[in-house]
Amino acid sequence: MPFACGDCHLVLGDGVDQCARCPSAPVSSDWTGYVIIVKPGRSEIAKRLQVDKPGRYALKVNIR
Repeated sequence: MPFACGDCHLVLGDGVDQCARCPSAPVSSDWTGYVIIVKPGRSEIAKRLQVDKPGRYALKVNIR
């Protein structure tokens, strides 16, 4: 299972263990839910997640 960023919730690609957008943020393989944001400016989900860039995002990321 790929990692997700603990700060921006971006789902990282396979083999990637550090978020390019938030390099100092923790990442986790313990995440649930999945959403693809295509047009953040027109998306209610993007607003709730505070996402301003297109991408794949986890709805919940558990950091230990």
